[in-house]
Amino acid sequence: MTFLKGIAASNGIAIAKAYRLVEPDFSFEKKTIEDPAVEVGRFRKAMETSKSELEAIRDRAKVDLGADKAAIFEAHLLVLSDPELNSPIEDKITTEKVNAESALKETADMFVVMFEQMDNEYMKERAADIRDVTKRVLAHLLGVHMVNPSMIAEEAIIVAEDLTPSDTAQLNRQYVKGFTTNIGGRTSHSAIMARSMEIPAVVGTKSATEEINNGDFIVVDGFSGEVHINPTPELVEKYRSIQKEYENQKAEWAKLVNEKTISADGHYVELAANIGTPKDLKGVKENGGEAVGLYRTEFLYMDRDQFPTENEQFDAYKAVLEGMDGKSVVVRTLDIGGDKKLPYLTLPEELNPFLGFRAIRLCLEEQDMFRTQLRALLRASTYGNLKIMFPMIATLDEFRAAKAILEEEKQKLISEGQKVSDKIELGIMVEIPSTAILADQFAKEVDFFSIGTNDLIQYTMAADRMNQSVSYLYQPYSPSILRLVKMVIDAAHAEGKWTGMCGEMAGDETAIPLLLGLGLDEFSMSATSILKARAQIKNLKKADMEKLATEVLQMQTTEQVIEAVKAATK
Repeated sequence: MTFLKGIAASNGIAIAKAYRLVEPDFSFEKKTIEDPAVEVGRFRKAMETSKSELEAIRDRAKVDLGADKAAIFEAHLLVLSDPELNSPIEDKITTEKVNAESALKETADMFVVMFEQMDNEYMKERAADIRDVTKRVLAHLLGVHMVNPSMIAEEAIIVAEDLTPSDTAQLNRQYVKGFTTNIGGRTSHSAIMARSMEIPAVVGTKSATEEINNGDFIVVDGFSGEVHINPTPELVEKYRSIQKEYENQKAEWAKLVNEKTISADGHYVELAANIGTPKDLKGVKENGGEAVGLYRTEFLYMDRDQFPTENEQFDAYKAVLEGMDGKSVVVRTLDIGGDKKLPYLTLPEELNPFLGFRAIRLCLEEQDMFRTQLRALLRASTYGNLKIMFPMIATLDEFRAAKAILEEEKQKLISEGQKVSDKIELGIMVEIPSTAILADQFAKEVDFFSIGTNDLIQYTMAADRMNQSVSYLYQPYSPSILRLVKMVIDAAHAEGKWTGMCGEMAGDETAIPLLLGLGLDEFSMSATSILKARAQIKNLKKADMEKLATEVLQMQTTEQVIEAVKAATK
């Protein structure tokens, strides 16, 4: 039995066989062949197998992900059946007497270069389709396994270098019981998605893909960050017992689903959920969410080959607003950049994209894209309780510019005879230290703040949260972070405004007592964390937590803060 230690990213125990989501080795040698007919036959067989595979993926994608996602595979099928691509490959095999792998790669590369050099954006996108299709056919020619997380049809635990947001979104919860990765942290997008999908996860193991083989029986402990490879029957039995205890605990928390979140001394706070798509509303309701505190709209833009239309966005926003039955829905405008890229949007290469051209900076530059989103939001505003917030705001000028564009689009819609709600609150994400420090001035102009601690911590500590070497500096309980949080809350309250938190810290059991004491009004977290947080808050007295918060703000280290929380809540 082998044992790996990583970062506990999502609670729970997963016990199943490993499914390695690792790209296979596509290397091959160019060879001269003696019988071109046999080689052409081998090529055609690989094409047919690829076609059958893509048809199955397309059909399943239509059911599980919707027609827009399935359209990607329709495009791949068109490439497969295109004689303009197939005929030159077969001609090359026959006339040059080279192996099918070589003929396929050389011909496909020629078309990719040709399409990428065209000015037409649609033709440039076809280059990506040719690459994907070529890879699939090449896999069948080489006899290697082509990975596809959406096609897993038996219980499995994903093992990967990392998981992209689109990879994670494709995971079928019926079969995928958990995952483990080489890199990542508690605030990486794959970890956040795992918590929202209630899939146990351990990230940052450094060597999972090296140590774990396809089909190995493994246990992922999302509580301790441990991964056990081919464990003993005794250890498996122990983990099945822990798994059962956790299920029983969740059943107890579930009894609180229809209750308000009230502290032991009668103070009410709002527990909201972070979501990525309208499908996530089911989890919000099942877990007693009192609002949506963060709707990450970038997922509407990802895993597709063109911008979503205004009507597509309108439909998604309307579905969430109606689905929440009048409860508050905070929608974050497009937050692309950093580690979130769109294949159809060319961004400049940057030395440090996390500090670069992203989020509101990108939207203020690419105004057609921004205005389309704002129009869709404004049109949807009459279907529920909409609040809009802008991400990555660093200066008052940025907020004013974004607000002015919103007002322009609002007036245009009204002049067109469209109904727009006159009760939309407008807020900002506080994730940059300069904004937190100037919160007293921002509070005069915004309707609310939502503190994005994932970025606020990394920017305050000057430590990339995805960098394993400096992960020790990701300290949500640092007195420096807590002081910034207090500045923001106090500034909002001084102007009669409210403050929420949508970073992972909001659902952290060590942070919750501190945030209650600091006066946070709204806690937004993964839906699956809500009931646990509600149970915790019901046992805390706000007055006691206020005393605790006053004490820790004068402390020097994270360790001192953690010990103080333990002593105050035992």
